[in-house]
Amino acid sequence: MKLHSVLRKLAGVAAVAGALATAQAQAQSVAVTSIVEHPALDAVKDGVHEALASAGYTEAKGLKWQFQTAQGNTAIAAQIARKFVGDKPDVIVAIATPSAQAVVAATKTIPVVYSAVTDPVAAQLVPGWEASGTNVTGVSDALSLEKQVELIRKVVPDAKKVGMVYNPGEANSVVVVKRLRELLPQSGMSLVEATAARTVDVGAAARSLVGKVDVIYTNTDNNVVSAYESLVKVGNSAKIPLVASDTDSVKRGAIAALGVNYHDLGVQTGKLVVRILKGEKPGAIASETSSKLELYVNPGAAAKQGVTLSDALIKSAAQVVK
Repeated sequence: MKLHSVLRKLAGVAAVAGALATAQAQAQSVAVTSIVEHPALDAVKDGVHEALASAGYTEAKGLKWQFQTAQGNTAIAAQIARKFVGDKPDVIVAIATPSAQAVVAATKTIPVVYSAVTDPVAAQLVPGWEASGTNVTGVSDALSLEKQVELIRKVVPDAKKVGMVYNPGEANSVVVVKRLRELLPQSGMSLVEATAARTVDVGAAARSLVGKVDVIYTNTDNNVVSAYESLVKVGNSAKIPLVASDTDSVKRGAIAALGVNYHDLGVQTGKLVVRILKGEKPGAIASETSSKLELYVNPGAAAKQGVTLSDALIKSAAQVVK
């Protein structure tokens, strides 16, 4: 009888210990930062949160989740990075190149998962695309620029001069510009550049291209995406077609974009976070990309910017914005 009682007590202790272990497993902290808030980066953040919840990591079960945006300011990004390192979370998620660079510069020990970074190698986040052996891994939103050039041709078949507004201080944009300088001449086109170091400069940069270009292409430059409406204003008034690589920009007035689904990119990023929370080392996880591209078109924007989209292009779109 005594033995039975002891066994019962031991079983109770084991159950409590198991419950505590489960609680501790769930009581983990994830700190998330993005360089700025705009639809694409917000979708990444929401996707990360969704992936954590799907794996059982929720605030109700003890997950400590915090988010801070740098409001487009690299100095604030560095401050946030230092604060997060001081908080010692289990994982830091850094969305977009400038925020990822700030976090990676601030810690060599806390696991860092980057997301929505076009070229993590050029941005010096990781030494290569394979497992880094460091505290960093993540998911890139790199796009095939050949396919972007094809889309420009489909929207504006006779284009010769392609304008591009970008922030020269953003590593991913510099990489895209360099590549387009090489690629466009192969299709009988050339690049005309206009720089915008701040979001407030985007409208003036776009205006400087009026009369010089046949189409304006934008990559996922965070300054430009944040101020996309000012670009649309110029495109509509000067009848310059706008082609983007961020699908959310099509809802805001671009004619077309072939890009990644940023919510899905966030979910993919969140799955890496879950693997790290469960004990994997970030340095053992290779950087990933999204292979799923979606075409969005906006025939109304095309009409405002002086072009007509072919039926074939409209039919091939994943979403036609009305």
